[in-house]
Amino acid sequence: MRELIRRIAAATPADRDRGVDALRALAILGVMLGHWLVTALVADSGTVRVVSPLRRLPQLTPASWLFQTLALFFLVGGQMAAKSWAAARARGGTYRRWLGARTARLFRPVVAVLVVWSVVAGALLVAGAGLQTVHTLGKLALSPLWFLLVFAVLTAATPLVARLHPLWPLAVVLHIDLIRFGLGGPAWLGWANVAAGWLVPYCLGAAWARGGLRGRATGWVLLSVGGATTAGLVLWAGYPAAMVGVPGAGISNLNPPTLAAVAFGLAQCGAALLLLGPLRRILRRPAVRAAVALMNLSAMTLFLWHQTAMMAVTAVGLLTGGFLPGLHTLPDGAGWVLARLAWLPVFALALLVCWAAFRAYEQGRRGGTKVVREGRPAEARAVRRA
Repeated sequence: MRELIRRIAAATPADRDRGVDALRALAILGVMLGHWLVTALVADSGTVRVVSPLRRLPQLTPASWLFQTLALFFLVGGQMAAKSWAAARARGGTYRRWLGARTARLFRPVVAVLVVWSVVAGALLVAGAGLQTVHTLGKLALSPLWFLLVFAVLTAATPLVARLHPLWPLAVVLHIDLIRFGLGGPAWLGWANVAAGWLVPYCLGAAWARGGLRGRATGWVLLSVGGATTAGLVLWAGYPAAMVGVPGAGISNLNPPTLAAVAFGLAQCGAALLLLGPLRRILRRPAVRAAVALMNLSAMTLFLWHQTAMMAVTAVGLLTGGFLPGLHTLPDGAGWVLARLAWLPVFALALLVCWAAFRAYEQGRRGGTKVVREGRPAEARAVRRA
């Protein structure tokens, strides 16, 4: 382990902003832990269904504020894409080649997920599982793909939006919500916010790449204004307090994103900028730096397989012949919460097995093929040699 840490630390480029890598690692952890905590798979009457603990335990709502970290993904993604595109243009590279390299890194791991779950779905149906159960499990496993589709679209539009001020997409979200909720407009109009809403932190990231967002004052402004706006929308405008979708709720802040979710994302971006300094100091430790590097090298693998890991543990638990607390039971009290917290290390171990099996699809083929992750090939080689 010490040799692996030494190799990764030595392979990290000296000019790489490790603080940005740490933000992406925190975003990944937030999404994984959030899904593991607020998604309950309940087995009853021969079927498996998803139940949200937030519906039965609304006091858990603050957990959605901590673990809904998608805005950080788009902030860091916009910053990295804008820097990458500027570097490609400086080298005389073409848009087609640049986009091909970036989308390949996103979608290469997706192939493995689709193949595995096609086989699993077929096997479950042959074994006699009901269509509702197969649909529930498949939807849960493949739900992370929506994020990749949106992220890929914004990545492809980077040359067009790299200099777009974040206030423009924010204005779109504001007007769409006014039409939907204030004027009784059609609900389908809200789906335009899927692009406009996540374009706000993406454009912030692009501005960051151009040298903007400097100084702690910017972070404090984003945090205070975004936080105050979110609180006002929840307290006085009827938006739900949970920053994730809750089945059965009249309004979801996430599907599609609402003005409250976007304002909350701005507050998160401000907090991220304020955390950069402390994160950079912590990352001076080789062990911490190596852990962050490993998470970034396997970002898509972890993201795509964390739901499968949870479901695998849930399925294996059924082999005991009973319903295990915090795993198969209804989330109806503090006992369930404590039991679910105890299951988190088991979910992490299952995810580690998935990582070991499928990380090669993200890091590139072994045997001399260059890893196409810009700025990270040396670290990937260090991991492989260990």
